[in-house]
Amino acid sequence: MNRIDAALSSLRESSQKAFVAYVCAGDPDLPTTLEIVRVLESCGVDIIELGLPFSDPLADGIVNQMAAGRALASGTTTAGVLGMIKQIREFSQIPLVLFTYLNPVYAYGFEKFHADAAAAGADGVLLLDLPADEQACNAELPAQHNLRRIGLIAPTTPPERAKKIATQAEGFIYYISREGVTGAQVALAENLAAQSAAIMAVSKVPVCVGFGISTPEQAAAVTAAADGVVVGSAIVDVIAQHGRDAALAEKLRAFVRPLVAAAKGEPA
Repeated sequence: MNRIDAALSSLRESSQKAFVAYVCAGDPDLPTTLEIVRVLESCGVDIIELGLPFSDPLADGIVNQMAAGRALASGTTTAGVLGMIKQIREFSQIPLVLFTYLNPVYAYGFEKFHADAAAAGADGVLLLDLPADEQACNAELPAQHNLRRIGLIAPTTPPERAKKIATQAEGFIYYISREGVTGAQVALAENLAAQSAAIMAVSKVPVCVGFGISTPEQAAAVTAAADGVVVGSAIVDVIAQHGRDAALAEKLRAFVRPLVAAAKGEPA
């Protein structure tokens, strides 16, 4: 079974919620990203999204944009990220999703990317700017390589379109909780619970909510309303501050563990 499916099935059977963490691969460099993956897994993270650094990340706020810039400056490439995933598989079986825009995928070669990502040990692909209608044009690629294509639904997605995406999604649905770009927010969207419930009612896969979650209280509120939570920019910001420090692992654990505990309803 695909690692994403196995992890989420196990969580659902035990009535637990999923914690998905996003980091930009190669920020500040690929060897450090390897260690970051180790730390995140030790904190209880269930799934890791590895962002492929791209020079024009339109859906990302300043924190993730700068992370991509640092990764590119360190020489990170798509091939390098796939090579790093092979290294991760030497010590971990944590589910990995490649979070990317279409440009790096097409520059690498669309079919070759899917084949090489699966061979390296990736479990899913989240293509931010690939419309759901266009996914059917190459639907055989994820199925052929056992990659799950993660669906995206936004607050502005019309109900009928959201239903179509939800019924066709694989792995999990990433529900974008607010309009705009990525980045920590002081408050959650007011209609989060209702929107999540509407998607969960028609989805065949778990629904994980992201965009703006940065505190344990917010993480707990999200998992009270959905199957899981996605935290990205807040973690990336810790890496931005301490990525070159010897204390990076300690700082990450201190930040991520309370988030995971809150999301799962456990003591910090």
